[in-house]
Formats: sequence, C-alpha cells, structure tokens
Amino acid sequence: MDPAILDRINRGILLRAGAYLANDHFLLPSGRHASEYVEKNLVSTEPAFTEGLGEVLAKRFAGDEVDVVLASGTGATLLGHAVARAHPSKPKLLYAVKSRGVKEKPEVVLLAEFEPSLTAGSRTLIVEDILTTGETIRALIRLVEARGGRVVGVGCLWNRDRQARFASPFFALVTKDFPTYRPEECPMCRQEIPLREPHEGPGSPGQGGGRARPRRKRT
Repeated sequence: MDPAILDRINRGILLRAGAYLANDHFLLPSGRHASEYVEKNLVSTEPAFTEGLGEVLAKRFAGDEVDVVLASGTGATLLGHAVARAHPSKPKLLYAVKSRGVKEKPEVVLLAEFEPSLTAGSRTLIVEDILTTGETIRALIRLVEARGGRVVGVGCLWNRDRQARFASPFFALVTKDFPTYRPEECPMCRQEIPLREPHEGPGSPGQGGGRARPRRKRT
C-alpha cells in the first residue's frame, strides 16, 4: 500500500480514538500554541484500536527475531504490550523509567526485576508513542547497548521529526509534524479563536466542551 495512503488510514484511526485533535487552538505543555494536538494517553483507551496499531507495528518487524520489546512511559508501554502480543517471536515486554542524567540529558533506568531479561545478545525492538526529538529512543538504545543487547528496530506511533535517524530500521505509523507558535506570533490568537488546554485533566480550563482559557492581555 502507498505510504501516504497508509499514513492517512492510521491518522484516521487516531482521530476516531479521539487522540488526534485538529482545526482548533491548543496550548501545548511547552507554552506554545498549535492548531493540532496528539493526546497520546487516549490512544490506549480503546483496546481494539491499541491492538490494531500494535499489530501493524508487529507486522512491520515480523521478519526479525525479537527477544524483548522495550518501551518507556505508560502510553508507549501499552502500545508495546500490543506489539509484543502480536509479534510471531512472542517476545517479553519490558519497560524503563525515565530520569534525568548529566546536564539534564534524558536517560532511562531498567527496573531491577527486568534486568535478567535484557542480557548480552538480547534482540530488542524499541516501541515509542510520540517521537518529538528522539531523545527517549536514543536513551533506550543506549540502555540496550550498555547491557550488550542489540536493537533490531524502532517503531513508533507518531513521528513529528522527519529528520530523525537511527542506526536500526525505523518505522512510524504516522509521520507528520505541525507548526507551533509563540503566543505573540500565534495566528489563532489574532483570530480570537478560544484557547484550549487538552493536556490538563477534567474540569481544568479549556476542557468540558472546549471552554476557552482566559488569555492574558498583551502589554
């Protein structure tokens, strides 16, 4: 199937799950504004969708022998579970915990109980949900290589960086970036479109039917 068609199909699945929001005015966790938003926590709320997406990733790497599927973070781990379940090698699912290393560089730590399953020679498939800078994936790769393992592939749900490159084969269900703006440069602000905060919990400003978050007056 043509990659562009497959990309649109997968994006449509995320749209149906409520994980991909578009044509609106969103406040991102970084403080920047955007007209699109990916709420990765919603991807796993419908198990059938999560399993379907996991099957697509597993099929992409079905030709590789995989001992371990490694992820980090709740969303990526749930997706990784679906990948591990669908992969013909029947690999184990492990997850690492994010931390901050030297100079605030992202690092990951493997739980002690998982260490016997990630050993020298372990063939590892890394699964991520949203790739923005690729730093979490690189931290997972360093973890695998430090323990003598080998990364056979990297799969992710949504790739926001078309320039991302890894030594191992890489596949994303959706590859699409969208522009973000500083508040003073935001075209949606100039059009006075209500600002929403999709990353906050129920009852927070911007939730509950798209209520607008009061914007500060510019000085």
